[in-house]
Amino acid sequence: MAKSYFENYLKSLTRIFRTGDAREESFYSALSDLILNLAKAAGLSNIHITVLPRPTEAGNPDFRVWDGSSRIVGYIEAKPPTEERLDRIENSEQLKRYRNTFPNLILTNFLEFRLFRNGKRVATAQLGRPFVMTALQQTPPLEKPDEVFTLLKQFLDFSLPKALTAENLAIELAKRTRFLRDIVFQQLGEEIKSGEGQLLGFYEAFQKFLIGGLQEEDFADLYAQTITYGLFAARTRATNGFTRQSAFNHIPPTVGVLRDLFRFISLGDLPEEMAWVVDDIAEVLAVADVGEMMNRYYHEGRGSDPVVHFYETFLAHYDPEERERRGVYYTPDPVVSYIVRSIHALLKSKFKNSEGLASKTVTLLDPAAGTMTFVARSSELAVREFTQKYGSGGREALISNHILRNFYAFELMMAPYTVGHLKMSFFLEELGHRLQQDERIPFYLTNTLDMSELEASKLPGLSSLAEESHLAGRIKQKEHILVILGNPPYSGHSANKGKWILKQIETYKHVDGKPLKEKNPKWLQDDYVKFLRFAQWKIDQTGKGLVGMITNHSYLNNPTFRGMRRSLMESFDEIYILDLHGNSLKGERCPDGGVDENVFDIRQGVAVAFFIKTGQNGKGESRVFHADLWGLRKEKYKWLETHEQGSTPWTEIHPRPEFYLFVPRNEAELDHYNNFPSVTDIFEKYSVGIVTARDRLTIHFKPEDVWTTVLNFSRLDPDIAREAYHLGKDARDWKVSMARFRSVTGLYCSHSL
Repeated sequence: MAKSYFENYLKSLTRIFRTGDAREESFYSALSDLILNLAKAAGLSNIHITVLPRPTEAGNPDFRVWDGSSRIVGYIEAKPPTEERLDRIENSEQLKRYRNTFPNLILTNFLEFRLFRNGKRVATAQLGRPFVMTALQQTPPLEKPDEVFTLLKQFLDFSLPKALTAENLAIELAKRTRFLRDIVFQQLGEEIKSGEGQLLGFYEAFQKFLIGGLQEEDFADLYAQTITYGLFAARTRATNGFTRQSAFNHIPPTVGVLRDLFRFISLGDLPEEMAWVVDDIAEVLAVADVGEMMNRYYHEGRGSDPVVHFYETFLAHYDPEERERRGVYYTPDPVVSYIVRSIHALLKSKFKNSEGLASKTVTLLDPAAGTMTFVARSSELAVREFTQKYGSGGREALISNHILRNFYAFELMMAPYTVGHLKMSFFLEELGHRLQQDERIPFYLTNTLDMSELEASKLPGLSSLAEESHLAGRIKQKEHILVILGNPPYSGHSANKGKWILKQIETYKHVDGKPLKEKNPKWLQDDYVKFLRFAQWKIDQTGKGLVGMITNHSYLNNPTFRGMRRSLMESFDEIYILDLHGNSLKGERCPDGGVDENVFDIRQGVAVAFFIKTGQNGKGESRVFHADLWGLRKEKYKWLETHEQGSTPWTEIHPRPEFYLFVPRNEAELDHYNNFPSVTDIFEKYSVGIVTARDRLTIHFKPEDVWTTVLNFSRLDPDIAREAYHLGKDARDWKVSMARFRSVTGLYCSHSL
C-alpha cells in the first residue's frame, strides 16, 4: 500500500512541476497528503499537518506535524525539487537554527529526506532523482520506498522524553526561547511598518512608560523570555494537562500585567509564526513534571533558591554574551544573608524593634528586586524570628498581615519580574502560606527612578500596567519605608535619564555648598548611584530608616563622588562600609600580595554599605566606619555566612574636606598635605585623560596585529564587524559604518603612497 502512495506522490510532483510556474509552496499539498496517508497506514490516525501560511525572514519550518490538540511531533523544512544540493542547505545558518531548536526535524527537497534528532542527522532516504523531473520532466522512477517509509515512520513516532531534569528543561526552553525572540523581532518590525498590532501596543507602552529608549531587539528579548517564564509559572499550577491556550487560566489574577500579556498569548489571535514556537515551548513544559521538580529541589536540599538556579541555567544557554553584557549575575546567597541578618539585628539594636524584620511596624523595599532574592530571605528570617518566639500557630497570619502588606519590591524588566512572582509563591508555600486568589505579592513592574504615573485611558489592553504604576507610585511617594535593601544595577551608560532622578543627582554635584567643577561628572550617572540617591531620598522622606546595599565600590574614594559622600554624611547618623574589593580592573591584590577575588563574576570591585538614620541626632555629623574583606571568593563567602554587621571588625574613620573619603588614610600628614597648592590651582585646564573604548578593535600590542585588524575590519560587513569586535550599538560620534569607511579610505591612501 505504501508503494502506491509513493508512486502517486511522484506523479503529483511531476504534474505540478510541468505547469512551468511551480514554486516551492506548490508542492506542499502533495507532501502533506503523502504524510497523512502514510500515517494512517502506520496506524497513526491522529496526525495533523499545519503548513506555514507565508515565509518569514526570521524563519519557521514549513510544516508542523502534530496531534491536532497539544502534542507536537516535529517539523519539516522543504526546499524546491530544483535544489539538488541538500548538503549546502543542511549547513546553512537557517538549518543550524532549526536543528538547534527542534529535536525532530526533516529536511527535504520533496524527493530526498533527511531526518535530524537533536541537531544530528540520523537517517537519509531517497525516493527519486530530482533531475529526472526537473531536467527531463519525467516522473522519477521509485527508488527506495521502504527506506523512506521507515524514515517517515521514525519521524512520526517521536515524542519528547518525560524524565527531563531541571537542567535539561532549562536548556530545551532556552533553545526555543531564542528562536521565539527572532520571530517576535520580525513580527514587531512588520507591525511597526503597518502601524498596528498587539506587539506594537506592548512595545510602545513599555518604551514610553517603563524603559525609555527600549530598542526593538531588546523588546523582543524581554517579551520572549517573559512568555517562557509565564508559561513556566502557569505550568507549576496546572494539574490536568497543559497547553498554550490553558496557560491563561493558571496565571494569578492579581498579577495583572502578566494576565494582560497572556490574554493575547493564550486567547488572542496570535500570529501563526509565533503560535508554532509558543506551542512548542508549552509542550516541553507539558511533558515535564515542573511542580515535582521544584518541590524536589526544596525538599532534597539541591539548592536554597531553585528558581534562580533554574533561571541562571536558562540564561547561560539562552544568550551567554547578552547575560554578560547586561551584568545579569544574581547576588550570591552569602552576601544576601550577611545584609539581611545585619538589617534584622540593626532593627533591634538601633530602632528598638524587638522582633526585627518580624515587627509589624517594619516596612521594607527592594527597589531593584530582580528575582526577589533579598525579599525572600527577609521573609524567611521574619518567619523564623516569629516562630521561635511564638510558635508556628500565627505564622500564616504573619505572612498575610505583615509580609504581604509591608515587604515591597520594584522591578523594571518583565522576565525577572515574572520569575520573582513565581519564586515568591513557592517560597511562601515553603514558609507555610499558599497564596489565595485575591492575594498578591507586593512586587510591582515599575521604573523606581521615575515618579510619574500612567493613565489607564492611554493604554488600551494594558490597564494593568497603569494599575501597577499607581500602586508603585503610592509606595514611592507616600508610604513610609523603614528598610531599603538590595543589589541595584551597575551601569555607567544608564538609560535612567528622567527629570526626577536627574534633579536628585544634582545634589551630588555640590559639596559644602560649592559646585564640584568636574569636567566630566558622568560617573554620577551610574545606575547604582541613582538607586542610592533614591534610597537616601526615601529615608529622608520617612525621617528615619536603614539602607543595606551592595554596590560598585568606586564611590568610596573617587574624587567625582565627594559631593555624594558629603550628602550621605549629612543624611545619615551612622555609615558602615564593608569593602569586598575584587577589582580586577585595578589589579587589586590582598595586602600580603595574595590573590583577591570578586564575590560576583564581574571585574568591578564591590562594597556592602549600611546607612542608618535614627531620627534622633538632628543635623549632626555622621559617624563613618570602615572594614575590608580580602581573599579568595570562597573565603569571603565563608566569612559573610558567619558574620553580620555587629560582629564585623569596624574601624572608625573621619572623612574630611574636601574629598570626604570613605576609606582609611593617614590623617597625621593631611594638614601638612593640604598646605600645598592643589594641582588644579596650578593647571587651569585639565581633563580626565585618555579614556579607551572598543578596545578589542583599537588596542593591540604588536604592529602586525594592528595591521591585521585594520585589514579584516575594512573588509567585513558592518554587522559582522560589530559582532566580531564586540562593538555594541552605534554612538552619536562613532558608528561602525563610518569607522569602516575611514579604515578603507586609510588603506587606499597608504597603498597609493
